[in-house]
Amino acid sequence: MKSIDYTLYVCTDRALMSSKTIEESVEKAIKGGAGVIQLREKDAPGLEFYEIAESVHSITERYGIPLIINDRVDIALAIGAEGVHVGQEDIPASAVRRIIGPDMILGVSASSVEEAVQAEHDGADYLGVGAMNPTATKRDADSVSIETLKAIRSAVSIPIVIIGGININTIEHYKGLGVDGLAVVSAVVSAPDPEKSAMELKSAWLM
Repeated sequence: MKSIDYTLYVCTDRALMSSKTIEESVEKAIKGGAGVIQLREKDAPGLEFYEIAESVHSITERYGIPLIINDRVDIALAIGAEGVHVGQEDIPASAVRRIIGPDMILGVSASSVEEAVQAEHDGADYLGVGAMNPTATKRDADSVSIETLKAIRSAVSIPIVIIGGININTIEHYKGLGVDGLAVVSAVVSAPDPEKSAMELKSAWLM
């Protein structure tokens, strides 16, 4: 199993960030303790996404932090990213694993036990489970109950990060459930001080 610190997993969103540039946003998140960065820019055309990914990857590489590309397997391969993350409506995880080979990190979104078990079977290295709470980035996402989260944890052996409305006020609900980390967007990137917010969130989770 690849050795990754999933404790604080920060997803980018240029529409929500408080920083002037995405590079600044990412660097502040890393300085605050993010162990994984996911480049999640759903509205960026291919060339723009590629150029952003190259620029962000130069930062994550400098800090020794893995960069996960959301959805775009081609861009992940083109820039030499450490991994890729796919949802249930993207290319099947089994096909992605064949494309990227055994060494790249593969993350898969799951909101049910069945999806989680299938993802692990297909070669996922970790699961993104959610949405745990209503969220501005995925308004149409179905919510995942604590009971379902516990059932997923019991059914798979790979790491789980929870996503969806995860912030300093909601994390207490998920402690002691075997969750490996917090996947956040606005709780860090929208904060007036992303570095401080990342630090506080990670500290509160580990307390």
